[in-house]
Amino acid sequence: MRSKKLFAMCMAVVMSAGMLAGCGSGQNNSKGSKGGDASSANGDVVTLKWVTVGGGMPDNYDKWLKQINPYLEDKIGVNLDMEVVPWGDWDNRRSVIVNSGENFDILFTDQSRYSTEASTGAFMDISDVLKKEGSDLYDMIPEDYWDAVKINDKIYGVPTYKDSSVTEYFVWDKAVADKYNIDINQVNDYESLYTALKAIKDGEGTSPYYMSKQGADFLVSGFYDSLGTGLAPLGVKYDDDSKTVVNPLEDEEILKDLDIIHKMYQEGIINGDAPTADDTNKYRSFFTAQGWSGAAASTWGPNNGIDDCAAVQYKDTVVSNSSVRGSINAIYSGCKNPEKAIQFLQLVNTDSKVRDWLYYGVDGEDFKYTDDGKIDKLNTDWPMAGYTQGTFFNVSQLSTDPDNQWDEVKELNEKATPSVMLGFDLDTSKIETELASCTAVYEKYKSELWTGAQDPKELLKKMKDELKSAGWETIRDEAQSQIDAEK
Repeated sequence: MRSKKLFAMCMAVVMSAGMLAGCGSGQNNSKGSKGGDASSANGDVVTLKWVTVGGGMPDNYDKWLKQINPYLEDKIGVNLDMEVVPWGDWDNRRSVIVNSGENFDILFTDQSRYSTEASTGAFMDISDVLKKEGSDLYDMIPEDYWDAVKINDKIYGVPTYKDSSVTEYFVWDKAVADKYNIDINQVNDYESLYTALKAIKDGEGTSPYYMSKQGADFLVSGFYDSLGTGLAPLGVKYDDDSKTVVNPLEDEEILKDLDIIHKMYQEGIINGDAPTADDTNKYRSFFTAQGWSGAAASTWGPNNGIDDCAAVQYKDTVVSNSSVRGSINAIYSGCKNPEKAIQFLQLVNTDSKVRDWLYYGVDGEDFKYTDDGKIDKLNTDWPMAGYTQGTFFNVSQLSTDPDNQWDEVKELNEKATPSVMLGFDLDTSKIETELASCTAVYEKYKSELWTGAQDPKELLKKMKDELKSAGWETIRDEAQSQIDAEK
C-alpha cells in the first residue's frame, strides 16, 4: 500500500552506516552480523542482510531482533540484519547499494528500478531455486503475478502478494469535510476537489491538501502502463486495444488535472514546500493514497491523527506489470546462500507470526494479541512499511476492524481490470542509454510538475524538448516494434 502520503510512515531516524554485510554466515548478536562464523545447537546460522525502505530504523530494533531471530534460527537456521532506509534517503541510498557493488542479501525494489537493476546484473535469477526451496511461496502467488515480474522469461524477484492491483483514493478527515458541508462521495474529480478544498482553505487558513514531492504522479501510473520502464512520459493506456505507445503527459485529461493542481498550489491549497517535502506521519485534512477503503480506519486515520477517516475511490481498479512490480524483494546476484534467502522470504509470506512481527513490531510493546488472535496496536511508532515485506493475507486482523480488510483487498485484485500489456516484458537492451537519459530528464522536473509548483504547460514543453534530445523517440519506436511483434 502506497500513499501520497500517508505512507508517509514517518521520516526520521537514522540510516545504517558503513558497508553492508555480505550473504553468508555471521556472528549471531543483537546488532546483526558483520562477519565471522556463527553456530548454534542446530548448526551454522546464516545472517541475511535485508535492505528496505520505510520510516527509518526502529528505536526498539535490538529488542525486535531478540524477538524474531531466535524464531527464525529455530525454523530455518537464519538470523536477520535489517537496514530500514528513510523515505527521503531511499533513491540515493539504493543507487549507492546497486552501483557500488555493496553487498546485501535481499533488497526491496519496485517498478521504477526492478527491470534496470535486474538487467544490469544486480539481482540473481531465482527461477530454479524458487521452485526448489520455496515451492509453497511459488504456489501461493498467482501465476499471472510471476509472469508480471519475469524478465526475458526469468524471475529476478518475489512480488508482494497484497493490493497488487491499483486503486487510488481521496482520503478525508470526515470531521473537517462535514464542517464545510462537503459531500465527499460527490468529490470524484479534480474540478470538484478544487471547490471542496478551497472552502476548507478559506475557512481554516491552512493548506488542506498535503503533498510530498511525489505529488499526484498517480495520474499517470494509475492509467498508463509504463512497460516496466518506470518512465512516466512513456506508456500504453491500460484499455487501449491498439497498444499504441505514447507520452501520457500529453493526455488532455491529465493536462487538465495538472492545470487545476497548479492553481491549487498558487492559491496555497497545496503546501508550499511540496516539491521538496518528504513523506511524513503528520496530520493532513486531505491527501491521496493507493490501497483499499478499509485502510482509512486501520492505517491512514490512526497514522495521521484522524479519528474519523474516510476514503472515496478515484477511478477504476487496474492490474498491470507495474502494479504487481510495485513491491518486490530481490536477491543479490552475489548472494552466497540464496537457498536460505528464499526460505526466509517463504517464511515471511506463509508464517503469520513472522509476518505480524514485521508488520506490527514488538509483541507487548508495539502491539499485543487479543484472546481471539487479533491485534491491538499499542502505538503508531513502528516505522517499517508493511507493503514492502510480504503478503497481506497472513497478517493478523486488527481487533478494531469490524470486517477483515484483507477480504476487500482480495476482492479488488479479483475484480481489477487488467492492462492490455499485462505479461508483456520490454527488452531494454538496445535502449538502455536512451532510457537512462530520459529518466534523468524526468527526474529533474517531476516534483515541480506533480505538485503544481510550476506551470505545467511551460514545464512540459521544456521537458518534451529535452526528452526528444535524450532519445525518447528511439525508445518509443523500439517499444512499439516489440509490442507489434507480439500482437
